[in-house]
Amino acid sequence: MTAPHVLVLFGASGDLAKRKLFPGLFHLHRAGLLPDVRIIGTGRHSPGTDEEFRAKVAPEDGGAEWDEFAATIRFVVSSAEDGDDLATAVAEAEKDLRDGDGGDDGVRRLLYLSVPPSAMQPMIAMLESTGLHERAHLVLEKPFGHDLASAKELNATVLDVFDESAVFRIDHFLGKEAVQNILALRFANGLMEPVWNSRHIAYVQIDVPEEIGIEGRASFMESTGTFRDMISTHLFQLLGFVALEPPVRLDPDSLHQEKAKVFRAVRELDPSKVVFGQYDGYRDEEGVADDSTRETFVALEAYIDNWRWHGVPFFLRTGKALAEGRRTITLGFREPPLRMFPGDPDGSPNELVLELTDEPEISLEVRAKVPGPGFHLKHARLDLKFEEAFDAEPLEAYEKLLLDAMEGNHLLFTSTVEVEQLWELCDPVLADPPEALPYEQGSWGPQAALELPGGRGWRLPGK
Repeated sequence: MTAPHVLVLFGASGDLAKRKLFPGLFHLHRAGLLPDVRIIGTGRHSPGTDEEFRAKVAPEDGGAEWDEFAATIRFVVSSAEDGDDLATAVAEAEKDLRDGDGGDDGVRRLLYLSVPPSAMQPMIAMLESTGLHERAHLVLEKPFGHDLASAKELNATVLDVFDESAVFRIDHFLGKEAVQNILALRFANGLMEPVWNSRHIAYVQIDVPEEIGIEGRASFMESTGTFRDMISTHLFQLLGFVALEPPVRLDPDSLHQEKAKVFRAVRELDPSKVVFGQYDGYRDEEGVADDSTRETFVALEAYIDNWRWHGVPFFLRTGKALAEGRRTITLGFREPPLRMFPGDPDGSPNELVLELTDEPEISLEVRAKVPGPGFHLKHARLDLKFEEAFDAEPLEAYEKLLLDAMEGNHLLFTSTVEVEQLWELCDPVLADPPEALPYEQGSWGPQAALELPGGRGWRLPGK
């Protein structure tokens, strides 16, 4: 439990709040992990009375526990031009918390900005002018700018009002239990760390295909695109976790320093190894221009020019309307000489596969002797399923990150330095993007992307 909090959710009538934030806060409440809170949803337009707003964000199975939790929720209209009513509501909520526990000034604020990029800087100015920034932690949803220049401008605006220690740039991929387990797998096991380098690993694939299309989010896709939405954030952050050097200790400063070193070592992206795609029928979506060239798919090859990873290709792929929805990291190991074994051993290499789903798994594919009189090799899998291995309920990513932001723990958030380094890496591609090649819905993307990893191909679709 941390200090009592007033949580202010900007964009509280939006999809993210309905699907993730309110369910996450309610789950934390039910689990006894949420401190004493007052939750204020806010936005430009009123959704009705507080009771009507609570009903709109209520889960289907809330019951009496939801009624208890919902009593802490209200809605206040605000905008970048006028935050006075919101500031008054926050002061009232803080007084209520102080009176309730007999405390004095130990109440903190968590300001969660889930607003369009164009509204971010005016909102920051409003927070300062109303004094809402005082004693507050600020959570920022991506995108953090749309290029290097805008990211630097946004960072300067934010850090002019908030100290770096109070800013939490959220990337929900990093809150997943499976992603955190990358650190445990690597650094807590003597079996793994000695082979986690170019002497033993031949390639890495970070593959996040999505089965869904744009689902009515044409405005977002047309203005942002898949490269900005997924590559410059989620997938490169996953690359950072896979590739970083052992931090001195597992604290925010040490981890961010090592990730920053990785991003600084990423070689300038080769335009011939970056593939954009657009699914057939995208231009027929409501709100999409008939001649849109916006990419709904990206695949690329990247290299990290340091001692650990020199010469190892990292293949990144993500896109909409693909054959499956998956989140898979694959490390392929270099092959030993196989001529000592009779017959023709399977040419597929050993692979360590991390499934980053809500039910995470780790599997290791190895060759083993088939039982019987002969000596024949086939692939077999060693599986670790976390739900079966541990009698513990994981937190959903937003739940974990909301708690961390309240506690002031930056470990799984993105620093200013990382944001700007990734934009430096991605800006040249966006300045001269490749043509978005067509691909069929339900496929695995354009043919040029399928060929990117060479003869081995992509692990997905899985064997």
